[in-house]
Amino acid sequence: MKLGVGTYAFMWSIGLPGAEPEQPMRALDLVEKAQSLGVDVIQFGPNLPLERLDPGERAEVLAALQGYGLELEIGTEGLEQNHLLRMLDFCQACGARLLRTVPSLPEDRAADRLDLEAALTPLREAFLASGVRLGLENYLTPAETMAAALDNLGTSHFGVVLDTVNSLAIPEGTREVVRSLAKHTVCLHVKDFVVRREWHRMGFRVEGRPAGRGQLEIPWLLDQLRRCGFAANVILELWVPQQDRLSQTIVLEHEWARQSVQYLRTLF
Repeated sequence: MKLGVGTYAFMWSIGLPGAEPEQPMRALDLVEKAQSLGVDVIQFGPNLPLERLDPGERAEVLAALQGYGLELEIGTEGLEQNHLLRMLDFCQACGARLLRTVPSLPEDRAADRLDLEAALTPLREAFLASGVRLGLENYLTPAETMAAALDNLGTSHFGVVLDTVNSLAIPEGTREVVRSLAKHTVCLHVKDFVVRREWHRMGFRVEGRPAGRGQLEIPWLLDQLRRCGFAANVILELWVPQQDRLSQTIVLEHEWARQSVQYLRTLF
């Protein structure tokens, strides 16, 4: 089990529509940040897609990863077969052993069990031959549905990238999700959070917190995964609340990353 950071730990630093920093974090900056934090893995997601860099910059990033001894994981979106096969080839070219995808569909609806099985069955032999695992991130697909599809597909090369907050949108609680998906988990996204009532008491707000400072029971979570034989990577992600100025939010994001890594190291 190794500790890493993902591009979604630095969403404000990288930038997003409506919040573009003057000097956005580049891919090589993320590598340097991971090295300074002392982690072992980087997971590049769709908000900083490694495959879209020009060849020279990508070669520089891959050389830095190798020089620092950092493991690479790659993230994408969707279930379209040709796209996933292209990303599989890209993973092999870069030396990544995990491809993460969010199982969204073109019509922007949650994938059901039949959708997952129909999309993944034709990919089975390619992933088996490659040695790369495909991890489906829990998102809008209910945990039991995802678990049933993976049971039917019956290969360790398809699994779950278990996110600790995403399923609140369905809504499903963390314990419910973990109990359904722990045995299929091939990567863990640690994203701590708090749920609190609005001042008027008519509704709730979900906000991120540094790992270990929120309501996520991280020791329990790791214990449940270990009981199922989990030995894959743990990737830090953050939901940092927006501050008055983007520059303040970015400073807070980097401080939360430091605090989170410091805490998570105590659990390994």
